This record gives sequence, C-alpha cells and structure tokens, in this order.
Amino acid sequence: MIELKSSTEVAAMRVTGRFIAELLDDLEARVQPGVNVLDLEMRARELIQRRGAQSCYWDYAPSFGRGPFRNVICLSVNDAVLHGLPHDYVLADGDVLSMDIAVSIDGWVADSARTVFAGTPRFEDQLMVDTTREALAAGIDAARSGNRLGDISAAIGKVCVARGYAVNTQFGGHGLGRTMHEDPHVPNAGRAGHGMRLRPGLTLALEPWLAMHTAAITYDPDGWTIRSADGSRTAHSEHTIAITESDAEILTAR
Repeated sequence: MIELKSSTEVAAMRVTGRFIAELLDDLEARVQPGVNVLDLEMRARELIQRRGAQSCYWDYAPSFGRGPFRNVICLSVNDAVLHGLPHDYVLADGDVLSMDIAVSIDGWVADSARTVFAGTPRFEDQLMVDTTREALAAGIDAARSGNRLGDISAAIGKVCVARGYAVNTQFGGHGLGRTMHEDPHVPNAGRAGHGMRLRPGLTLALEPWLAMHTAAITYDPDGWTIRSADGSRTAHSEHTIAITESDAEILTAR
C-alpha cells in the first residue's frame, strides 16, 4: 500500500530528516585514520538518545538478516556497501566508509546515507563516490509530479552506466514514512515512462550504490553485511525526498 503524506506529515518528516543530516555531519567530522568504527556507532547512539529519537535499525529483522540488527547505524568499510555491522576496526588512510542511518521522531521516519573517506581518497574511489552523488541528484531531478517511477530509476542508472559502472537492482530505494520501508521499491536502473505515476505527498528514499568492478554481491557470515563479490571498493549515497507540485524536496539535506 502506498500512502501519500499530507503537508503536515511531510513537515514532521522534515524534522527527522534535519536531525539525520546533523548526525551524519557530526560523524563525518570524526572520520579520520585511527578512529575505531565502534566509536562512531556509540556516538550515533548518544545523539539519538539525546534527541529522543528512535533507531529504525535496532531489532530490525528482515528475511535476509541473521537475527535482529543490534546497532543504530550501518557502517560499511571499503568492499562492504550495505548493512555493514559496526565492528572493532580502526580506519586507515584512504579507507572508504559508507554511513547509512534511519530514525523515527514522533512516529515519522527519514533515511539517509553518506560515503566519506578516512584521510586521503584514491582518485578512483572519489570518482565512484561522486558518481553515486550525481546519480542521486539526477534521480531527485526526475522525481517530479506527473513523471513515472521508472523515470527516477532510469535517471539514476544512466549516470552510473555512463561512467562505466554495473548497476545492481536487488537493493535500491523505497517508500518510507511511518515505517522505514514502505512501497514502492525504486530500482537503481529502469525504463523511463514506466511504473506508477508520481504524485505530491509521495515520500521516497533514493539510494544509488555501486561497486567498482561488479554488480554481484556476497553476504558476510553475519547475514547482514553486503560486499562486492570481487572485493572491489564501493560507495552509497541516499536522501529522503518528498514529491511536491514542483521540484522534489530533499528532507535530509545537509
């Protein structure tokens, strides 16, 4: 079921989105060589508790996981790209870190992901991260009332393919609002002019992600962490948006 949100409900999601942007800003400022990934998890917990927010990840137990998720943020390093379990790992110079978080405030959810670097990035890693950001911007630009869902997917995929990347459509964007995952699914590649028509009040999380040399993925034994099948590095960018009568509004803007 797809629920269109009222202006009051979008305003409530905007509050959550602003908090998420501030939280990611705080964590990004702490990312540097020598920092333990677990310290970022603990900082996220502190900020969530201080705000009176609720983590959407804690106790999350979808079909693909192994047991409930017992962290408040996904922290994925280098070849890990999605659902990375925070663990005892000290960041080294040049490491790629994707931070993905969803929280609820007063019953309304927002979701965002950001890929950052510890120290000095490799050129090819920076290009891949930039591609996910440009693909996200293209998807948001296509998210206009009257367009089709496939227009968003096609716009995201076009940017990625033009840069020479393969696109995995198993995991992608999604609706959200009262819960973290709602209909519809938004693949990161698709056909323009196809799919449901976009209407004001539709709220979506768009999240292009890439691996350097493959679209194939593997799962860690933990049942959560998703990696590139060939061990190549990865990147992930995500915003929560609301469809309006004109341009889409980014609810998790920095």
